[in-house]
Amino acid sequence: MRAATDIRRSRSRHLARTNWLRSLNSFSFGARSESDNSHFGLLLVSNEDTVKPGTGFDTHPHRDMEIVTWVLEGALVHQDSTGHNGIIYPGLAQRMTAGSGILHSERNDSWTLTGDQEHADPVHFIQMWVLPDTAGVTPGYEQLDINAPLDQGGWVTLASGMSKHSGARAISIRQKHAALYVARLRPAETVQAAAAPFVHLFVARGSISLEGSGALTQGDAARITGSEGQRISAGADGAELLMWEMDTTLSFR
Repeated sequence: MRAATDIRRSRSRHLARTNWLRSLNSFSFGARSESDNSHFGLLLVSNEDTVKPGTGFDTHPHRDMEIVTWVLEGALVHQDSTGHNGIIYPGLAQRMTAGSGILHSERNDSWTLTGDQEHADPVHFIQMWVLPDTAGVTPGYEQLDINAPLDQGGWVTLASGMSKHSGARAISIRQKHAALYVARLRPAETVQAAAAPFVHLFVARGSISLEGSGALTQGDAARITGSEGQRISAGADGAELLMWEMDTTLSFR
């Protein structure tokens, strides 16, 4: 069976805006329900958020979710009820396992931890959620700087629960059927999409040409079912890509 590719343009995403937040949502959730756009594979949430300085998401709960955050610009302060706190910056892979229940906050106020002068810079990041393969586990947190391998080119495994990545992934997630990769491609650099039942490819920066589908620019995504490892070529300004490889999908009844 040939691959089926569903291109979702940036402009098709739902825009949620407040006086401190600009959020572009790839999937429907919460109060906004779209039965035909609730998920792809195991991916439930893929939000592109921009948060003004001195503001952010105050303490709120999560349960039974693997939450991965990838910062594109600026610095995001994470604090949670397990005692973890720190600053997420570009190139730092970060995962939070909500498990049996966790409280956390995400704010653009790094000076509260560093003691530096307050800044006026927004923080721009992608947050992605997948369901775990086991419910009710102990909440947890993990992070790792992967800037060095990213600078070498090609795909870098950002987070994975797949057995094939044991010992070779940046951080782990509690989902054995999913892996997340990131690439910072130089102009004209090429990579291949994962060959997998479900692949979600997101253009975080720049532009690419996807074999069989043409040009994708910043904010565009490709939802590929039955991926055959299509060729991806970066545009004239390079590209930063996030790719989920998934062996199965969710079934909502």
